[in-house]
Amino acid sequence: MKKIQKKRKNKILETIDNNNLGSLARTLLGSLVVIFIFYSLPLMINFANNNILNTKEFRNNSKQVLVYTLDKKINGTQDENEIFDERDLLADIYNLNDKETDAVRLNASTIKQLFEDTGYKLDDVRVNKLVKPVALDSFPQEIKMIENTKKRKELFLQIVLPLVLQENNNIKLDRKRLFSIINKSNNTELEKKWLNKKFKQYGIPSKDLSILKIRMDEVPVSLALAQAAKETGWGTSRFAQEGNALFGQWTWSGEGLKPKEAEEGEGHKVMKFNILQASVRAYQRNLNTHKTYKEFRLARAQLRDEGKELDSIILSQYLDKYAETGQEYVRILRKIIEQNNLKDFDKAKLLPTSLELESLI
Repeated sequence: MKKIQKKRKNKILETIDNNNLGSLARTLLGSLVVIFIFYSLPLMINFANNNILNTKEFRNNSKQVLVYTLDKKINGTQDENEIFDERDLLADIYNLNDKETDAVRLNASTIKQLFEDTGYKLDDVRVNKLVKPVALDSFPQEIKMIENTKKRKELFLQIVLPLVLQENNNIKLDRKRLFSIINKSNNTELEKKWLNKKFKQYGIPSKDLSILKIRMDEVPVSLALAQAAKETGWGTSRFAQEGNALFGQWTWSGEGLKPKEAEEGEGHKVMKFNILQASVRAYQRNLNTHKTYKEFRLARAQLRDEGKELDSIILSQYLDKYAETGQEYVRILRKIIEQNNLKDFDKAKLLPTSLELESLI
C-alpha cells in the first residue's frame, strides 16, 4: 500500500515538473508574500510610531501660532477642553496677511532718510514717549551689512516699535470696549455681535467673559521688542529677511521657510508673512491663546488686579517654554531688555496718522 502511494506522489511531482507548474506555484506564492508585506508594512510602521517610537512629549509646540489651522493634529490653544473653529481664531491675521500692497522694499538709506525727514529718533522717544506712525512692510536687506552694532539695533527698533504699539493699541481699544459692555446691565445687538466675534477671535466657545478679560490684553512693548530681536538676530536672520517672520512661529504644513539644518521633507518650517504687521499680530495672538502661556496670562492679570504696570522682566519668566533652551532663553531676554534699555519704550504712544487725524475733524 505504501509503495502504491509513493508511486502516485512521484507521478504527481513528475507531472508538475514536466509542465513547469513548480515555478508557477513558487511565483504565485512569492507574489502573495509581496502583497502581504506591501499592505501590512504601513500598519507596522504606524504601530511602531504610536507605541514604540512616539516622541511627541519631547516636541516643543509653543511657537505653533499658525499651526492651529494648518496642522489639524495639533490643538494647543485652549485652557479648557473646548471645541472651536480654528479659522475664527486667525481670521483677522489671515486678512491682514493677505492685504494687497504695492509698496516697494525700501533700502536702508531710504528708510534712514525717511526717519530723519519725519523727525523719528529713538533718543527723543525715550524722553517724550511719542512714536511717529511709520509702518514698514519689511526689513531692508542692507540691515545685516550695517557693521556698527548700535546703528543696526537702532534701525531695527525704529522699524519694529510702531508695529508693536499699533497692535497694542488695537487690543487696548478692544479691552476698553469690553469693560464698557461688561459694566452695562443690558447690551445692544451690536455689542452682542461684537462680543461673539471676540469670543471666536480668542478661542473661547464657552463665551466665558472672565477668560476673555484675561486673554484680551497687551504684551509689554519691551518684551515684544526683546523677543523680536532675539528671534531675528536684530533683523538679520533669513526668516526675517525672506519671510517677515519676527517671532519664529512654526508650521508643519503651511507656507513657510525651511530651516537649513532640517532634512528634506521632515520637521517644521518657520511661518512666512507678507508683511511685518501680520507677524506681530500672530505673535500676540499666540501668547494670548496658546495653553503653553496660561501662566503668563495669569501673571499679567494679577499685575492688573494689583494696579501695577505690566513688567517685562517679571512676565519674561513665564516664557521659558517659548524656546527649547528654557531658562537660558529667559535670561537672554532679560539681558536684551536691560542692556538696551527697552523698558524706556513701555509707556510710548503711537502718534495718529494723517488719515486718523482727518477722520477726527
